[in-house]
Amino acid sequence: MKFKSVLTRGIVCSAVLGAAVVSSPALAADGEVNLYSSRQPFLMKPLLEAYTQETGVKVNMVYLTKGMLERLKSEGLNSPADLILVSDIGNLHNHEKAGLLQPVSSATLSANIPPQYRDPDGNWFGLTMRARVIYASKTRVKPGEVSSYEDLADPKMKGRVCIRSGKHVYNVSLLASIVVAKGAAAAEAWARGVKANLARKPQGNDRAQVKAVYEGECDVAVGNTYYMGKMATNEKDPVQKDWASSVRIIFPNQNDRGAHVNISGAAITRSARNKANAIKLIEFLSGDRAQRIYAETNFEYPVKAGVPLSPLVASWGEFKPDTAYLSKIANQRNTATKLLDQVAFNK
Repeated sequence: MKFKSVLTRGIVCSAVLGAAVVSSPALAADGEVNLYSSRQPFLMKPLLEAYTQETGVKVNMVYLTKGMLERLKSEGLNSPADLILVSDIGNLHNHEKAGLLQPVSSATLSANIPPQYRDPDGNWFGLTMRARVIYASKTRVKPGEVSSYEDLADPKMKGRVCIRSGKHVYNVSLLASIVVAKGAAAAEAWARGVKANLARKPQGNDRAQVKAVYEGECDVAVGNTYYMGKMATNEKDPVQKDWASSVRIIFPNQNDRGAHVNISGAAITRSARNKANAIKLIEFLSGDRAQRIYAETNFEYPVKAGVPLSPLVASWGEFKPDTAYLSKIANQRNTATKLLDQVAFNK
């Protein structure tokens, strides 16, 4: 049976996929886990099926590309959702600040997930990691010419930089990491310098930046690591393989604080009726089996130590990640947004 979903009155309905279902969670039976996810069904299907196979607990998933926070707010304590899965610390932080989550204490999660990738109060937990890197033209950028985020703001890069909207959560978090590392004044100067070096107005998604490098519109771009894997293996749109092969990944700031990393993560909702099994699901997703599925399916870095990388990801080389706690970075996101407004980054 092919997987097909449609949005009906805010509910994503779908065919049954083995043990995992994408349906209205209001129909869930006792013991089942109701999940709101912004992570795509192709990624979640093998993970949820593996969880059900191991535990016997069925998961009902609603795939929401946007509007999750607003939906949970409107549903309040009547929300059927037991947990959420989202990308970027910013989205987790927004749900926490809106009072939509509840804390969890789990020895398994504490053991599997390094402290910098989980909330100190147990409100959210990182499950996968990605680095925000520099994609550099193999032909127009000399080795060593660009090695840090700071280099993107150097006048030598005038007219050579491409980036998506500064207000996108990925870039807000990146700028917030600079606030944490160097202070607000330095972060504002960086944003102003990058804007001055842009080859075009911020636009498109991360893949579109690599396409622009391939087409010669710019020499360097900023993007998340897993997009390289998605482009390099894209059989449906093979021109993306050419985009990927035209650039090399530069992990920034390897001589100081390390490359900024972000997460996808999970959290228990304030309204959770099946909290115990929802916690077990997060614990499963942080374990060896699920972490390996994440790594092989979506070219992400496992948060759990010792889990093998995808061979393609491993081929990019080892790197030093920024060890700043993501909770601290999340707390500077409002500052980062204000700085982007001050420099009119997107204009």
